[in-house]
Amino acid sequence: MLYPSDTFVYEIIPVVKNTGVRFFTSHDPGSYVPPHWHDAVEIVYMQKGTLDYIIEGHTLLLHPGECVLLNANIVHSTKCTAPNTAIVFQIPISFFEAYVPHVHQLLFRLDNQNADPVYTTKRNHFKDTLERMQLINDNRPEDHTLLFNSMLFDIMFQLCHNFSVRAFQANLTQRGKDLSRLSAVLKYTEEHYNEPISIAEIAEVAFLQAGYFCRFFKKCMGVTYLEYQNELRLSYIYRDLITTKDPIHQILEKHGFTNYKLFRRMFQEHFHATPSQIRKNIATE
Repeated sequence: MLYPSDTFVYEIIPVVKNTGVRFFTSHDPGSYVPPHWHDAVEIVYMQKGTLDYIIEGHTLLLHPGECVLLNANIVHSTKCTAPNTAIVFQIPISFFEAYVPHVHQLLFRLDNQNADPVYTTKRNHFKDTLERMQLINDNRPEDHTLLFNSMLFDIMFQLCHNFSVRAFQANLTQRGKDLSRLSAVLKYTEEHYNEPISIAEIAEVAFLQAGYFCRFFKKCMGVTYLEYQNELRLSYIYRDLITTKDPIHQILEKHGFTNYKLFRRMFQEHFHATPSQIRKNIATE
């Protein structure tokens, strides 16, 4: 999923002033976004192509007509190896909280496979509302904000009444503390990703001992710190691979990936193709 801004760690949602949310039609030529999170409920409605959505280590392959509904502050990543189109909708929790004070106690869930007739009707109505919002947002008729906002509140009502369950507050509080500590770690990594970063160095950023930091990072992010570092590099390499004609060895050097053998293995595991094959596939789309 290609976001208009390149942010791969704690993502600050650039909302629209007149709506308070972020809503756009994504036309993604190909991308890899490594593990990150944001303080917003995220809805992705796939319309063309497919998208790998990895949520806390579990992969969900989205097909046309399917939605993913992600709660705030959940670590996730996305991978698109061929052009796709999707509705991307992010509602900051701070906006939600202004109208639903107990939103922090809710966990949102949407099941694409549930065949119960009542649930199917609710799910179809939800997707129909998203499509109508897309039509208004893309075409922008006069006074479109009024109509868009009416649908926005309709969606929020549907989320609360049709697609939510109560959560345990203690668990959410601890998660918030963990992510707060992680934000400094990921910010530092983003700023120095193309340089060698030792475990001792990054553990100091988190104010933790090296051994505890390694366990803490793996528990929160689902990957080791070294794996995350290389995935962040890989995301930039993939972007340059499909948007430039630079030689692959120059792209790797630019983004600090010095182990070419490891790069080839990681690239094959993520994209099931060689860099040259990806470039060829993108060029023929």
